[in-house]
Amino acid sequence: MGETRKRGRKPRGPASKTDTMDFQYSSTTNAAPNDAVQDAYANGDVNNPPPARRGRGRPKKSEAVQQEDTEPHAVASPEWRPYQNGGMTLEPASQPVAKWESVAARVVPAMDAVVKVFCVHTEPNYSLPWQRKRQFSSSSSGFMIGGRRVLTNAHSVEHYTQVKLKKRGSDTKYLATVLAIGTECDIAMLTVSDDEFWEGVSPVVFGDLPALQDAVTVVGYPIGGDTISVTSGVVSRIEILSYVHGSTELLGLQIDAAINSGNSGGPAFNDKGNCVGIAFQSLKHEDAENIGYVIPTPVIMHFIQDYEKNGTYTGFPILGVEWQKMENPDLRSAMGMKPEQKGVRIRRVEPTAPESHPLKPSDVVLSFDGVKVANDGTVPFRHGERIGFSYLVSQKYTGDTALVEVLRDSKILEWDIKLATHKRLIPAHNSGKPPYYIIAGFVFTAVTVPYLRSEYGKDYEFDAPVKLLDKHLHAMAESADEQLVVVSQVLVADINIGYEDIVNTQVLAFNGKPVKNLKSLANMVDNCNDEYLRFDLEYQQVSLSSFLHMCMLDNMSIFGLADSQLCHADGSAKYQGCKGCNFRYSNHTLYIFADV
Repeated sequence: MGETRKRGRKPRGPASKTDTMDFQYSSTTNAAPNDAVQDAYANGDVNNPPPARRGRGRPKKSEAVQQEDTEPHAVASPEWRPYQNGGMTLEPASQPVAKWESVAARVVPAMDAVVKVFCVHTEPNYSLPWQRKRQFSSSSSGFMIGGRRVLTNAHSVEHYTQVKLKKRGSDTKYLATVLAIGTECDIAMLTVSDDEFWEGVSPVVFGDLPALQDAVTVVGYPIGGDTISVTSGVVSRIEILSYVHGSTELLGLQIDAAINSGNSGGPAFNDKGNCVGIAFQSLKHEDAENIGYVIPTPVIMHFIQDYEKNGTYTGFPILGVEWQKMENPDLRSAMGMKPEQKGVRIRRVEPTAPESHPLKPSDVVLSFDGVKVANDGTVPFRHGERIGFSYLVSQKYTGDTALVEVLRDSKILEWDIKLATHKRLIPAHNSGKPPYYIIAGFVFTAVTVPYLRSEYGKDYEFDAPVKLLDKHLHAMAESADEQLVVVSQVLVADINIGYEDIVNTQVLAFNGKPVKNLKSLANMVDNCNDEYLRFDLEYQQVSLSSFLHMCMLDNMSIFGLADSQLCHADGSAKYQGCKGCNFRYSNHTLYIFADV
């Protein structure tokens, strides 16, 4: 190989003032333009350029330069020469110019496919769910792919109100349509109906999963810049990563190229100009520097093919079990495993994964789709590498089947398990407007991760009540429609005197009937004919409200869910004993005012 320059280090000289350029190409030879040439262009003085100098060592004599020009060149990239004849010409040698143009023709089209994403967000107010927060704007990156589509990050267009795209070198912003948002993999797909947007631009070409130490170049618009920024690095690690936005664990690339705010959604290219990933997050820690993460092509292609196959994003499936490692020899012996057998022990089977019910706790998973699982839960990946066997599950699609081999009572059994998406008791994301129900001043809502973050801040995993955290981290939903319903707050009124201190307390039952979800609670209240409304809460708390008191209370407001099944859209009386209830609609939410 030829002479190389250390990555991340700028060439010496006054012209190098920034870490990134609008276009930058590095190779295994001295490919940097002469600093004096850059200074001459910058100062506008092309008639009296400064003395020429080479990037390394002393300038060669003119005879040596001429002799070198007559020999055939074997370099793979352009090499700028010192000025000839006293430094009066700014033109490089003809051979290097041709080679630079050939490189530019190969790489520039991929750069032109990178776009800037402008999004206006309107986030719901989860603590006051009948309101929305003030809208705000953000900018990020994206890139064009085949089929007149654009990929970016899901968090770049989360809670979007309007999305616009701008091409490189253009002054026009084009209105975009969001086709699909994959919260788990943090990828979103957009399109633009204006034909002008797609003119003169070739979509990026996806490459294979890179290997360790492969060079990668991250392209995007960090820190709100209007021109493309390019940062280079190498692949330093390939493993199952925690996706912060999606609260999932999928395959990811760790690189040492700088990824800053605004780089999100931008492509990562290999040395051939092919896209090998999407920049999406970085590690901010006092003991770590220049650690960025890229969504690799296997995850990207899964998202694209899922959308093309189903017309929407269905998500990444799961096996529906929790497991533990079998590295302890006594544990393996107790499970009846032979010395040559390896696997992981099933701790729990999720009730919402009915196809996984043939599996039982204490079964030992020996293989998944014919791939042997090790005692630490890993499977062979590539030469010298191992990866968690959840990677094999993530390569499947929702509804696919997989052959699972288990050891039970020293017998080997096999089942074809149908894979489904994960149903959490406390979802990591909300789709649409957060649900709520208010009666007698009690605000009922379903607990989600955004709700916890709204109530307790970004450190909700430390500040939220222990019982809520225990359900968030360990509890499993017993059915697909189960929700954790809480009294988030009590709006003070005469009817609820003494209940003002109830905050974020789970509702267990209503009038002796278990509360399955928010919809069932609203239906039970709708159909209640008892004298009192009794809500059984956690910590043995009881809340009682009289129907008669509610109906005779002036200006007593009841806010229903934005769901016709929960609100009486036909205008019928909601409670017996009410005298002429007035109904009014506003933004698809039903307000009921009880008059005396």
